[in-house]
Amino acid sequence: MRKFLTYCLLAIIPVLTSCSQGAGSVQENMPVDTAKMQWFDNAKLGIFIHWGIYAVDGVSESWSFHNGYISHEDYMAQAKRFTASSYDPEAWADLIAGSGAKYTVITSKHHDGVALWDTKADDKSLVKMSPAARDVLTPFVDAVRRRGGVKLGLYYSLIDWSHPDYPNIYRNGPAKYDIAAEPERWQKFLDFITAQLDELTAQYKPDLWWFDGDWEQSAETWKAKELTDKLRSDNPACIINSRIQGYGDYGTPEIGVPVVRPADRYWELCYTINDSWGFQHKDLNFKSPQMVLKTLVDCISNGGNLLLDIGPREDGSIPEEEVAVLKELGRWTSKHSEAVYNTRAGIPGDHVKAYTSVSTAGDVLYIYLPYKPIGPVEVKGLVDNIKKVRIVGSDIAPQWKIFNKLSWSEVPGLLEITVPDDALDSAITVIAIETDGPVSLYRGSGQVITMNE
Repeated sequence: MRKFLTYCLLAIIPVLTSCSQGAGSVQENMPVDTAKMQWFDNAKLGIFIHWGIYAVDGVSESWSFHNGYISHEDYMAQAKRFTASSYDPEAWADLIAGSGAKYTVITSKHHDGVALWDTKADDKSLVKMSPAARDVLTPFVDAVRRRGGVKLGLYYSLIDWSHPDYPNIYRNGPAKYDIAAEPERWQKFLDFITAQLDELTAQYKPDLWWFDGDWEQSAETWKAKELTDKLRSDNPACIINSRIQGYGDYGTPEIGVPVVRPADRYWELCYTINDSWGFQHKDLNFKSPQMVLKTLVDCISNGGNLLLDIGPREDGSIPEEEVAVLKELGRWTSKHSEAVYNTRAGIPGDHVKAYTSVSTAGDVLYIYLPYKPIGPVEVKGLVDNIKKVRIVGSDIAPQWKIFNKLSWSEVPGLLEITVPDDALDSAITVIAIETDGPVSLYRGSGQVITMNE
């Protein structure tokens, strides 16, 4: 029988097309530093934070003026009412760490150009523009660093629709100038970007850079290679997302859960907790904790991470609905930690009707049940000898049997697992199947695949 090292080598996987303008894949000729990516690969859950002056009136962050829904003047006037009066960075860090997230990403500057830190590169910061009159980024960074188990990511928009030397401001409006005709002016803007990134590197040395806005210019115009080379030179351990014209380390599909596994070896789904990135007063369409948990295990089963976004109010308080979701994430990830972190993509879906993953060593198959099973859970094609079947986070042992395993046939039997009602989790129950080696699956016609890296 033929063996293959991974399921990925068998599958023909189309590239995921994201609904976001900014989503992109990693450039094919960029070498992947697997050692550097290990913490990210093991993390599985991150918390995204969109916070800025747009939370005052609850309008779409930057896009509301770019798309002409409100004037740029009215949009920027929100800064005069941004108070951060209830902002508690320690409470934020506690909530994030308690959710089970292993990294967090905060918007240091969105497309509107308003910085959350005391930038010296221009005057567009909350320090200078708002009654908050202070750097709100540094206290959060310090709080996250004190937690120890959470990596720091900084979102930074390459575009700045408010900057005098950036050529665009409105989607359908005329450009301020032609970059090809005025390269010196464009270089002034690139120098501005470099100055801000130098500030952020020197002050915070983030573990992860989360770029956005690259779609408006080419890699050559952005000087993307030079920029990323400099960031990696200044901080060799840093990870960079894909939204810098392909010079990043991992892919970032957005909003929609991938139907098939993305082509990038490393990826995360960036995902809103309701229908908005930043706080919007009228958006009460919050996802339930169960829906978010299902999305998390869906990402895990496809070998990726979930980056779940929250949107604090202008005063720094976090909506109660969002707090409830993060607390339920914390309950579930704490109980099922072995089936969350340090796992790898699961088995093909035709072997069991559930989400799945395998341990890093490949010798534990995890099955996620976001429903109460009607009858036994069936697993088809499992070649390996089973050492143990258990319910993660429970002392109650499930019953299991193998049917139709014939001594003279290479075709494995059918595994049936009965999960007792009192062993079911309130959200998603996890079954662990321990095998005597890396999980191997019979695929028919004498073909076997082995789930190890």
